[in-house]
Amino acid sequence: MSLRRLLKINGVSLARHARRHAHGIFAAPSPGRVIDPVIGRVQKARAAVGALTTFLLISVYGVDGGWSAVFEDGFTKLFLAPLVLILVGPLVIAGFIWYAPPQHRPVLRARLRYPLRAIGWYLGIPLGAAAAMLLLLVLNKALAGIFALQAVIALTVLLAGIPLLVWAALFLFFASGAAARYAFNTADVHAALPAVLTAVLVWVLNVAQLGDGLPNGPVAVQIAAFLGGPLSVTAVSYWELHVLRTRYGVRVRG
Repeated sequence: MSLRRLLKINGVSLARHARRHAHGIFAAPSPGRVIDPVIGRVQKARAAVGALTTFLLISVYGVDGGWSAVFEDGFTKLFLAPLVLILVGPLVIAGFIWYAPPQHRPVLRARLRYPLRAIGWYLGIPLGAAAAMLLLLVLNKALAGIFALQAVIALTVLLAGIPLLVWAALFLFFASGAAARYAFNTADVHAALPAVLTAVLVWVLNVAQLGDGLPNGPVAVQIAAFLGGPLSVTAVSYWELHVLRTRYGVRVRG
């Protein structure tokens, strides 16, 4: 059976299984997570307006590198956002816990095991799959001349190693979006944490994007395009904190 035939047979099930596994890790309901359909709709509407605005600005003023650069930038941000959360998130969470009342801090620190577990899955699954494939290739090279064992390893790589790598890549793709959206399950530490982390994340990513220069267009348009995204996300996050406080009694210092 050819590799193409093997992946064609398993491709759909691999993608579905990887997506289900990523959703189960990052998007599963938990006692600490507040799921409000109105908040979800507002977040989706802001994302849609942002995407439409970006499309209109690029259509009118163009972009360096063309549309391929736009898709490449979006693809890069998909994987960059979780990494920024992993690097910057601990500082924000430490400040959040320090700001909380002293009697609540031990409980919040104890709940850190939930985002740490999510980070472990996010990093461990792709790295584990890559390590397993590397080990098989090293064994195959070490057994040079022992054709029977090399044949077994080659068959293992074909039937298990490559599908595992494909599944891990699909998992990383689906998990990156979910991890950024749910901020690595930090709602299990405190329901308000994802909104705070989202606001910080969008500003960090926007500042990092300065290395590519401002968008094309007049100065006023450049400034609006640069600040519009993070300001709108921050406004939605602030509104989300207001809803959590007034409708569900979620307070950082409560």
